[in-house]
Amino acid sequence: MSNLKNTLRDNKWACWLALACLVVPMFASYFFDDMFSSLSELFKNPESLQLGWNMADYGFYSSGYSFLCIWGGLIICGVLLDKFGVRLVGSIFVGLMAAGAAIVTTAISIGLPPKTSLAIAYVGCMLFGLGSEIAGVAVTRSIAKWFKGRNMALAMGLQLAIARFGTATAILIAPMIVKQKAAGEIYTLAETNKPALIGMAVLAIGVILWAIFVAMDARFDKQTGEKDTVETAEEDKFRFSDIWKVLSNPRFLMIAILCVTFYCCVIRFKKFGVSILLPLFGVNLDIATVLLAMIPFFTILFTPLFGALVDRVGKATLWMIIGAGLVLTSHLIITFAPQGVPMYAYIAIALLGIGYSLVPSAMWPSVPKIIPEKNLGTAYSLIYWVQNMGMWAVPIYVGKIFTKTITEPGNKVQEVAAAIQAEYVFIVLGIVAIAVAFLLRFSSRKHPELRLDERAS
Repeated sequence: MSNLKNTLRDNKWACWLALACLVVPMFASYFFDDMFSSLSELFKNPESLQLGWNMADYGFYSSGYSFLCIWGGLIICGVLLDKFGVRLVGSIFVGLMAAGAAIVTTAISIGLPPKTSLAIAYVGCMLFGLGSEIAGVAVTRSIAKWFKGRNMALAMGLQLAIARFGTATAILIAPMIVKQKAAGEIYTLAETNKPALIGMAVLAIGVILWAIFVAMDARFDKQTGEKDTVETAEEDKFRFSDIWKVLSNPRFLMIAILCVTFYCCVIRFKKFGVSILLPLFGVNLDIATVLLAMIPFFTILFTPLFGALVDRVGKATLWMIIGAGLVLTSHLIITFAPQGVPMYAYIAIALLGIGYSLVPSAMWPSVPKIIPEKNLGTAYSLIYWVQNMGMWAVPIYVGKIFTKTITEPGNKVQEVAAAIQAEYVFIVLGIVAIAVAFLLRFSSRKHPELRLDERAS
């Protein structure tokens, strides 16, 4: 019997145990990131919050997730993982993710002045965001290693689905544990920090499971003689000139711009979704929460199906156009549909969820077709870098819209005006996204040798 037959990877239970250890930290990351998404209404009236944050403060806090990512964190991520290994680097950033969350939780729990708590929470959110992004890359690489040649697509699909279920869980349970109060009543710190405390508990479990995975992975490498680091040939080593080679590729720029505008239309919309849906459609908080939770649930259901569709029929750029068009249509319905009619909200969110599933299914597999394999790590890092620029700027701007427009808490006219002005931001982003998708299709037709629209062989 060969040594390979005695490795952990050849035991199915060990592979799935390793996957379980990897998905829980990602579930916890998504949960903690979206713990306030269905509570954004609270920040319209800071006088009722012991925390004292307004909508601009909430938007500023949300932007912290992307701040360190913008300043080079994502670009050096692949280099660090290759040079020092997934176990070491992944452990550092899983720990950083948990430490950042702990700082946020402490800042919103101990009764500091609003500006002080915001500043400390922002630092925590920065650390949490960088840790989460790099931990996510480490998890993806680990799944590829453990499931090589066996159920890799299934394992990665399950990891993404469970992670997004963390978002859905946060959106649904946050209003259950932070009960809505009558006008004039105060939300205490002990109430508003409950989602963070739950998130910290799940993160603690995630850290423990990550430690178990590290032990399993070390044993796996000992059995197979593999190394946790990557030996890179001289011609394939990272050079700063590679960044320019990628950035000078016009189709890469199109995909990067499509990525940042499209994802901001969905992910950053979620941060303010309840505050937009409530005044425009006259639904109660419970229904608005369910509507917002529909977005990740749609992606859990449809992303694998659309991925198979793109593989089977090709036409990736056409699907990007359709997906971007669905998201733009969704925001147009939210903005201009008759107010006070919940049916339009359900239609809009359904279109948003389907579009959110369709574009990534076609966009991400297109990158290897336009970028040489040795530059793929740099290319993906640069796309995430550009994406995080938008993720940082948009919530700050939208949060300021709400704060400047709503000067009288509970004023329905002002709340409607703020929601519509916020939607204008997402509509402009949606227009840019669909325009870029059309340009990408035109470029694909002009350069058929790239095979962007061909189906998988």
